Amino acid sequence: MQRTKIDGWIRIGLCALTVALVFAIYSGIHESVVIAGDSAPAFTITADNGSTVALPRSWPWEAAKFNGKLLVLNFWASWCQPCVEETPSLSRLASEFGPKGLVVLAISVDRDEKAYNAFLQKFHPAFLTARDFKLHEQYGTYMYPETYIISPDGKVLQKFAEGVDWNDPKITEYIASLL
Repeated sequence: MQRTKIDGWIRIGLCALTVALVFAIYSGIHESVVIAGDSAPAFTITADNGSTVALPRSWPWEAAKFNGKLLVLNFWASWCQPCVEETPSLSRLASEFGPKGLVVLAISVDRDEKAYNAFLQKFHPAFLTARDFKLHEQYGTYMYPETYIISPDGKVLQKFAEGVDWNDPKITEYIASLL
């Protein structure tokens, strides 16, 4: 009788620990994935051309640091075929909407500097580029390409978890409506 009671308490304890573990894992994963409606994680990064792009830590009070511009933040890699395919249309988007207040920043997760530089030499992107190995983790991005459209006040307005044709009229109309 006593052993049965102890076994019952052990089972209850194991169930409680399992529920707590599942909740902890879910919370960790859920909080690290940025979705539309979230505040964009703050960062400061120096692009390859030497300019600094910063999303400040406290919105909207420091929005002037980003000059009130709309940000298209793209995570990519040179070995990623959809990234390669979307690069020309992303360049056209940057060229068309840059003068109207759009900043396109494409952050490569390439560890191979030669592959990264070869990609830039081949495509000559018309947008800001940088290499960084940690920022994608703050956004919960581990599949490429993944792109976030971030408002001047730091809100993620849209997330694309795939390659995008940035020349698609629906996309360009959406971007134009935000500027």
